[in-house]
This record gives sequence, C-alpha cells and structure tokens, in this order.
Amino acid sequence: MSSVKDWAAPTPISENRSGLIGKGVDRYEGRLKVTGSAPFAYEVEAPSPPAYGVLIASPVAKGMVVSADISAAQAAPGVRLVWTPHNVPAQGERGAKINPRSQRGSNPALAPRIEHFGQHVGFVVADTLENAKAAAALVRFTYEEAPADLIFEDNLAKADQPEGEEDMRVGDFEAAFAGAPVRLDETYVSPLQNHAQMEPCATTAWWDGDNVTVHTSIQMVKGGQHTLAETLMIPSTQVRLVTRYIGGGFGGKGQAYDDLTLAALAARELGQPVKVAYTRQQMFQATIHRPAVHMRVRLGAQADGRLDAFALEAVTHCRRETPFTEHAANFARSLYAAPNRLTGHRLVKLDIPAAGPMRAPGEASGMLSLECAMDELAEQLGLDPIELRLRNEPETDPETGKPFSTRQLVRCMTEGAQRFGWDRRNPKPGQVRDGRWLVGLGMAAAIRGNFLLPAKAGVRIDTDGTITLRQGMTDIGTGTYTILAQITAETLGVPLAQVKVELGDSDFPPAPGSGGQFGAATAGSAAFAAGMNLRKALAELAIGDPNSPLYGDDPELVTFGGGNIAVDNRAEPLERLVARAAPDGVYVEGSITPAADARDYSQHTYGAHFAEVGVDPDTGEVRLRRMFGVFAAGRILNAKTAMSQITGGMIWGVGTALHEYNEVDPRYGSFIAQDLAGYHVPAHADIADLSAMFLDEVDDKANPMGIKGVGELGIAGAGAAIANAVYNACGARIRDYPLTPEKVLAALP
Repeated sequence: MSSVKDWAAPTPISENRSGLIGKGVDRYEGRLKVTGSAPFAYEVEAPSPPAYGVLIASPVAKGMVVSADISAAQAAPGVRLVWTPHNVPAQGERGAKINPRSQRGSNPALAPRIEHFGQHVGFVVADTLENAKAAAALVRFTYEEAPADLIFEDNLAKADQPEGEEDMRVGDFEAAFAGAPVRLDETYVSPLQNHAQMEPCATTAWWDGDNVTVHTSIQMVKGGQHTLAETLMIPSTQVRLVTRYIGGGFGGKGQAYDDLTLAALAARELGQPVKVAYTRQQMFQATIHRPAVHMRVRLGAQADGRLDAFALEAVTHCRRETPFTEHAANFARSLYAAPNRLTGHRLVKLDIPAAGPMRAPGEASGMLSLECAMDELAEQLGLDPIELRLRNEPETDPETGKPFSTRQLVRCMTEGAQRFGWDRRNPKPGQVRDGRWLVGLGMAAAIRGNFLLPAKAGVRIDTDGTITLRQGMTDIGTGTYTILAQITAETLGVPLAQVKVELGDSDFPPAPGSGGQFGAATAGSAAFAAGMNLRKALAELAIGDPNSPLYGDDPELVTFGGGNIAVDNRAEPLERLVARAAPDGVYVEGSITPAADARDYSQHTYGAHFAEVGVDPDTGEVRLRRMFGVFAAGRILNAKTAMSQITGGMIWGVGTALHEYNEVDPRYGSFIAQDLAGYHVPAHADIADLSAMFLDEVDDKANPMGIKGVGELGIAGAGAAIANAVYNACGARIRDYPLTPEKVLAALP
C-alpha cells in the first residue's frame, strides 16, 4: 500500500462484521497481572539460580573517580564480584557502532568521568540481594570534584539554539506584533518532572555459550537489543532481548540503562544468571526526566480576536553530554491560524541527570503556556475563551498550508461545552461560592501529532485453529496485547478466544516499540497486514484443495467469519482446512510503511478539556470537582482501553497543574524528591468526577485502519484547563507550575 488511496478501500476492519473493533474488550493479559502471574523482568525465572547485583551511585555532580577501595566488599559474605570504573570489563565507546545498521550505539556503564549526581560508579554481585547491598556499602571511593552548572534558572543566559535546528518563521512576526491593537507577552514556567513508573528498571540475564538472553523493562525492543550488542561488542544476532510486560514506561524506559549492561556483563563473567533492579531513588537520579521549560508566549490580535501575530519561544535544559530538546513550541505550529508566526527553542546544558521524553513531550509543557495565554487574551478582548479559539480556527495547516487529514477540534470544543455546562460559567473571577470554596470553570484545547512508523508482524494458524500473532512490539500497560488480538480476530473472522498474542521478543518480526502515541497505529497496521496476507494464503489453499468445498472458486469471492472460510453457502472451518491441507500450519508476515502521499496531509489528534475546581481562599488549596474531555483520535479499537488511556492522561494533567515537580539541590546536584513520598502524584482523593468521550472518526490518511493514538493526547492541555479554572474561581493567574497552595495564596487579588 503505497498510497493513502489504498487505505480508503473497504477492509475487514472497516466492515467490522464480528463487531470486535471498538468493543470494550477486557485486557488480554489482565487476569495474569491482577493475580501476580505475569512475570515482569525481575521476576522471570532463570534457567539456574541467579546472583543479584546492586548499583552504587556517585554522591558528587561532576568530576572523576580517582580511586576505589573494594577489598572489604570483596571479602564480604556471598560476594561474587565488585566492579568500579577501574576494573569493569571492556565495553564499546559511548555511541560507537560495530554494526552500521544498529538503531542505537554503545552505552557503557561505570565510566570514570562523572557527569551527574547519581551516576553509577560501582557494581556488586552476591549470592543474595541482602549480601550485595551490605557489600556495596563497604566500597570506598575517592573523588576529584569539578565545578558544575546545576540550576536551570541560574544559567538561562547560556541558552543556545539546539544543534541542527532553526526557528520557524512565517511572515513578519515582529512587525505584526508591534502593530497589533491587542497584545499579550507573558512567560510561563513548567518544572522538572519525573516519570514515577510503578515498576523500576530491571533486568534478568543469562548466557548460553556466546549468546545472551536478557529479560528487561524497556519500551523499544530493537533499540535495547542493538544498544546491548554494541556495548558488549558482539553481533546483535547473539543478543535476545525479551520484554513481555512493563509496569509503566511513559517514555522513561525508551532507552537502555546500566541494569541491562551490567546484568549481561556480570552473567558472562560469572557463568550464571544475574538479576539487577534499580531502587526507587535510582529511578529518580539515574534515569531520564522531563526538563523544565520557560516559554515566552506573544500574541497579537485585532479587536475582534483574530490573531495577526503568534510566537512561542521555549528555553529548556538537558544533560551537558546528552543533548535533548523538549520541543514545547512545535505543537503550536498547527493549532491556531495567524499569518505572522515565530516558534523556536533554546537549550541550556547542565551537569544533572539526562532529560528525555516523558508522556506527551512538548505538548504537556507547551500547552500549559499557550492555552492559558489564550484565556488571558480572551479576557483582554472581552471574549469567551471558546469563542476566541473558534475565531482562530485554521482552514489548512497554518505553517505548511497542507490540508488536515481530519480535524474535529471545533466539534470537540462545542460539544464538550454543551455537555459540560459551559454556559453556566461566570466570566468574572471570584463570583461563585459553594460554602467556603470559590468555584470556577476552565477549558483548554488539546492537540497531539499522529505518526506511523515501519513495522512487521507474523501470524500463524495451526491445525487446531489457534492463530498466533508475534511481533517485537511492547505493551507498557496501554492494552497493546488486547487491541492486536481484536485486529487479528476481526481480520480473520474468528472468535477472540482463538487468537494468541506474543510480544516483546527481539526474535519476533520487528516493531518500533511503545512511545510517541504511534504504537497502536504502527503495530496494529502491521498486524492487520499480516492478517490480510494470511487470508490470502488460506484462500489460495482452499481453492487449490480438491477436498475443499471451495475448490476451484474465485479467491476474490472468499469470505471469513465465524471461524469459517466460505464462498456463498459453501464453507468449512479454518482448522479443518489447515489440518487437511497444511498439517504443519500456515505462517505469513505482513508489514507497514508510511504511504508516500501521507506527507501531503497535516495529521493530528484533537481534544478539548473542561474542568471545575474549588479554591479555598484561606488556605490556597485547590480541589478538582469535575473534569470532562472530548477527543477525536481516529477509529477507536477498544472503547475500554482507549478510555483508560485518555482518562489516565487527564489525571496526569491534574498532577502537572497541581502537584508534580522536582528541584535540584544546588549543593550536591541531586533531585530533592527522590521517592514517591516526596514526589507527589495524584491520589484517589485528588480525582473526583472525571470522564471523557470520543467523537466518531476514521482517518483514512493515517493508516489502513483509520486509527490514531490516544496515550498522550489526554495530558495535552489538561493542566491548562485546571489553571484556567483556578483563575476563574479566585482571580489568581499563576504562570509558574504547579499551582501549590503557597502560590495560590500569594496570587489572590
């Protein structure tokens, strides 16, 4: 399928004769998880008794490991090995590739040069976890410290344009902004945030000759396999990486960490399996985080609210040696119309742990700024916030001029407003009370780009009729197992119970993994292609088999349904056909690649958030009273898992607005919050009446099934809706997140 025209043709998915597409099917692996039977990486049973590894972290932010005294640790009970930067086995240089086709370069562990607090500088393996922990405490290091840049706000003057990037300009923003009769120029600050996954990074590794098997918690199977191969300096064919289940990723497990490298190295050294898991503190200090963002928003409008000038400029930070840009302005390039536009990014390099993608990277931070700025502009103009957004709805992509593949943002806002009761909003802040609580309503738009990446899938039918889908995709808790089973069952016209799904193995046909809201569309499209190829193979098998009631028929007339293959009223069960004509079963593969002409369309998912909050004017406490969202995200594969994802994202938005932040201790370069006692995510008591709905939509420019992702759309704009509601409740306009009671009290008029 090289053209989107091919994708618009009727398919088993669009026909949905079995009714499985869109149905709220229970999770495929749900029972295993709730009963504790799903083995996560650290729980995988190794082929022989394992040893246990413990990582030692640096207490300094920058410098060198001068020496290490490991004698006491080596003499401790049960200790099998003690490694430091001075005796760790040889590894590939950082970023090096011996295989030019590798997706990722080498990621060596235990380097002598310290680049951030919490960097791993030692590793102890013992017969038990307790003995490994005790021995790790006996290692003594000597450090040579160096001056470090630690605090983002103190280094804003050092911001540079990210390498290889340019500001995006349309028209003459400066002149248009200067001449606009109504102007807004404000800076918004979103803080550093941590992923706070339930499952820590963990690996179980063992060797069989020259081949290593690793069970690890990583979102990208192929990326992890290639990173480990390059680090160990062996061919990727000698590395089998398996990730059956992941206890939360959110972008924070999109890369390999030291647990993977050191477990594999130690297992090879000892000739026995090794297990390594991060502590909660190590998850904060030694994995990636969402960086803080300073975003300057400038809007210039006519008196009727139509934007003439539109600028978003973001300054963010990263680890000095690992550049990463939080593209907090990119989403705005396709959101609102304005003839004169400027968007761009600047980057501050610091000596702190690495920044990286976190759920809705860019949108989560950026929309906290723009969607509040739009409300502030609406107040200046005396317009309803929704009306201002409607007046700036573009007909085509404002930057590229490309047509939208689909765009139902207006309907998301208008239908959401009607269902939420937006007409009851008092536009003047601080006018509505419920007892001691000041009550306010707020809204914000949502946008997240749609992506399709190359992927493959394999599907097999055996003589008992069991259909097995295999793919190197991962399920980070989003329901991937379930939707792939639904796609496969609907495509082949069999009951859902007849389909078996196996994921997360580098030996399976490759998929890009979970992330970026592309997982379902990419993996699902490959699974659909494999299913269609199996339909073709089975049709050819039937019409070529003299013993089949379909013998000699036209393959174009063959249909699938109820577990049967049929032409008109002639049919036979699939298992009977396969048992007779293909006793070894039938296996095929399918693949998906982006259509060349898909680039001719601007593709996104959309939504609108509505929030009602209460603010205590005496304490500054903010409580969410209700929240509602309307979203347009293509064809919905599973009503239950899609709703879980979108409402989960909305809950993240609550955390972003009211709770979540971390800071760097200027004395040590450590994060002040290092566990879930200090880093506050929303609890049950923080979430009251929260619900959402999806609009009917099929985007035939997106992929053969017309589906899109939803995992990151829910957080985009959600925090801004709450911030706007807080302002409506009490008149406190706070541009520095989160909206803590102290900030609310200080901002009260």
